[in-house]
Amino acid sequence: MLGQRQGIIVWLYSLKQVKMLRKFGNVHYISKKLKYVVIYCDLVDTEEIMAKISAFSFVKQVEPSYKPFLKMEFENSKPDKAKEYDYKMGI
Repeated sequence: MLGQRQGIIVWLYSLKQVKMLRKFGNVHYISKKLKYVVIYCDLVDTEEIMAKISAFSFVKQVEPSYKPFLKMEFENSKPDKAKEYDYKMGI
């Protein structure tokens, strides 16, 4: 069973070494244009993995994703009355 997960954004100089990052977690997304990789790993191992990845010479910067720490219940999230009537019209 998977525990709590967290994303790590790894900015690279070159995309040639992306395969080396697979051993640290699940590679979720690779941006060829902006040269970054999103890796998901266990929340408890995040700091250790970030230290290991940042030691590579092909890595510019390593950033954690803050999504697990954000509050996802929004206040005053009632739909707008005008939009509600548009949906009921069936246009």
